[in-house]
Amino acid sequence: MTAPTGKDLEILRAKAQQDVRDLRARRTTLDADSIDVILGDARSHYAWQDKPVSDELLHELHRITAAGPTSMNTCPARFIFVKSPEGKARLAKSLKDKNIDKMMGAPVTAIIAHDLNFWTELPYLFPHEDRRPFFEGKPDHAEDTAYRNGTLQGAYFMIAARALGLDVGAMSGFSNAIVDEEFFAGTSLKSNFLCNIGYADESALFQKLPRFAFEQVCSFA
Repeated sequence: MTAPTGKDLEILRAKAQQDVRDLRARRTTLDADSIDVILGDARSHYAWQDKPVSDELLHELHRITAAGPTSMNTCPARFIFVKSPEGKARLAKSLKDKNIDKMMGAPVTAIIAHDLNFWTELPYLFPHEDRRPFFEGKPDHAEDTAYRNGTLQGAYFMIAARALGLDVGAMSGFSNAIVDEEFFAGTSLKSNFLCNIGYADESALFQKLPRFAFEQVCSFA
């Protein structure tokens, strides 16, 4: 892929700017219920209805997630949707005992991972300037960038899932080393966290836990 130049670049930039103006004219903010669905009243779920999540919906979930911004458009996150009994059995090897039932009961469990060699794709993702020298031969910088931006994409993923009517339950009670050996051996991928996806059984919920007030965690400089 080559970067547009000259008149082509002018046309694309003008369209991008107008698209943002048009969107803001159509909708300046989400309504209160929409905000509650994705964050305000959203909950982490641990029990699930026996209701499948279609592959088509997972494709749409990725499409929305992929639209979120990352540093230099690096897009390092990789998503492995574990659905089959065989896949679930492999994943269960990595889980703490208390998390096995949560994972097995979910229609889908996503492994949120990141590719340490994400930077090799930058000629496609960031075509107007070669940014590969920022990362080539600099594994620590590449890993920091992959982890930070992959985590950011994982957050987009959870919000997008809720926006599509799905429920999510993220999990960190597992062995990354076992997941990496089981699913990513011989590759440049590393696991970050797991996220169960489906339609929740709300009867397993308890009250929402406290959050900090603005004055406790925010300041001005």
